[in-house]
Amino acid sequence: MNLIFVFSPLKARGCNLAFPVLERGEFPLHIYYNTAMSGISVRTMVGAAAALFSACFLGFSPGAAQEDEVLFSRLRQEMVRDQLAARDITDRRVLEVMGRVPRHLFVPPGIRSQAYRDYPLPIDEGQTISQPYIVALMTQWAALRGSERVLEVGTGSGYQAAVLSGLAERVYSVEINRALALQAARRLKDLGFLNVEVKWGDGYLGWEEKAPFEAVLVTCAARLLPPALFQQLKEGGRLVLPLEKAGSVQILTLVEKRDGKPRITPLLEVRFVPMTGRIETMKDP
Repeated sequence: MNLIFVFSPLKARGCNLAFPVLERGEFPLHIYYNTAMSGISVRTMVGAAAALFSACFLGFSPGAAQEDEVLFSRLRQEMVRDQLAARDITDRRVLEVMGRVPRHLFVPPGIRSQAYRDYPLPIDEGQTISQPYIVALMTQWAALRGSERVLEVGTGSGYQAAVLSGLAERVYSVEINRALALQAARRLKDLGFLNVEVKWGDGYLGWEEKAPFEAVLVTCAARLLPPALFQQLKEGGRLVLPLEKAGSVQILTLVEKRDGKPRITPLLEVRFVPMTGRIETMKDP
């Protein structure tokens, strides 16, 4: 069962209040607020609304917000210079997009000061957001030129999808965790990444209705190459994913589709959260 969300934002002096409405599905309505915070249930709506009203109308400081944005912009440019361009990220379009996407809005508020540092960070539901260098590296290996349809498996907070949004025509992202899918869909829309579509589902199965894809990026480690993802890859397309090897070693791998067959290139050792869902029932290759 998939969810389709309709968002009706109410903006007040820099704050967003969005109500995702379930058009179909069998799940309770949730209300989400503020561009980078987790969801709260209807049971706590009154308290959250009061807090939001206070923050928006009583305690909001445009000057402080502007100072924060100046600081984050500087940290973002330093990240691009010191962590990406100084290494082996040479694709100018990737560097430009990484310098624009506000990574601090894709991490929990309590750790935003660490958003542009050179390591992964925890997000909700026990998941992580990859370090900036790995995001840039996977994106560079996708070799996007601007007209592609891209599939992402593992939306997380939506950061990788936001980066892809500036480099491809359409981005389709699948997230197996319902709460994360809902939050990421709302966050991406609120931040203006309108060519990204998020689905709650099992990424092992891809997104057949939107295939074929010129590129597929998988942000969770798989014990085997998911057949559906390769099938949905367009001829000549590129699939970038971490593959688990013996001894819990994970190798970031480039899979190219050539004459209908996979051409596999190991890239470097990495560490990602494991892929869950249907893949857990599959036998090891």
